[in-house]
Amino acid sequence: MGFLEWATNPWGQSVPIHIAWFLIWVAVIAGLLFLIVHAIWLRYFAREKEFAGDAPAQVVASIPKRVPRHSLVARLFHWIMAASMLTLLFTAFLPKVGIKFPWVTYHWIAGAVLTASILFHVIHASFWLDFWAIWPDRTDVEDAWKRLRRFAGMSAPPPRKFAKYPLENKLYHGVILLSGLAVIFTGVFMMFRVRTIFFPRNPYLFSDMTWDLMYVLHGLAGVGLIALVMMHVYFGLRPEKLAITKSMIFGWMDRDFYLQEHDPERWVVETSSSSKSE
Repeated sequence: MGFLEWATNPWGQSVPIHIAWFLIWVAVIAGLLFLIVHAIWLRYFAREKEFAGDAPAQVVASIPKRVPRHSLVARLFHWIMAASMLTLLFTAFLPKVGIKFPWVTYHWIAGAVLTASILFHVIHASFWLDFWAIWPDRTDVEDAWKRLRRFAGMSAPPPRKFAKYPLENKLYHGVILLSGLAVIFTGVFMMFRVRTIFFPRNPYLFSDMTWDLMYVLHGLAGVGLIALVMMHVYFGLRPEKLAITKSMIFGWMDRDFYLQEHDPERWVVETSSSSKSE
């Protein structure tokens, strides 16, 4: 069974038209397997976290009881993006598993909301937030190498505590960024093939092969997002991650969790009204 579905165009050429829809179940099963294996690993095999050193007493004393993490604007963006992403996934794939409804209109509206929210986030993060906080730095790489050596039973000093975002979060952000941009760019052009309020319908904007490849990329990125969203929800509901999830609702995390997981030198807490809090 191939990963793509093919058709013959009027000139007798075999062209890809979209992904094979069994990949939906592949993504779901892959996501479930990851969740199960990860939960078993943490329950029976994972070692307790060990970090290098603690913050000086004077630094600890300066940390507020509630550490600001996400501004109201950032939280609103997150939940709007989440709602539009889930709407896109449900409207895209439920009809493919037999649940029929007029999905096209809901799908392109959700796509427009997602696109607008991402554009807003790029501008907001670039000028009002710490843009580089979500990207890996040298310390992340060094600490990842230390954790890998310790995992393999080799000698290595303990890693430092995390910055605002651990390396795993940063890598996940990069993967979902690439997947999201793929569905957005292809989805914007695919809107020319349906009637919307943005521009006239024009199915002849690209050649048949270009359209077909666009549908394939859109579908592949879409099924990838199924597994990625499952992972995101799973980690958000894990007990040890609930403090982070709550911060996306209330905007802050408590001081004990901050000091337990984060390095005040790598994530400097600002408590003034001008604090940059993504």
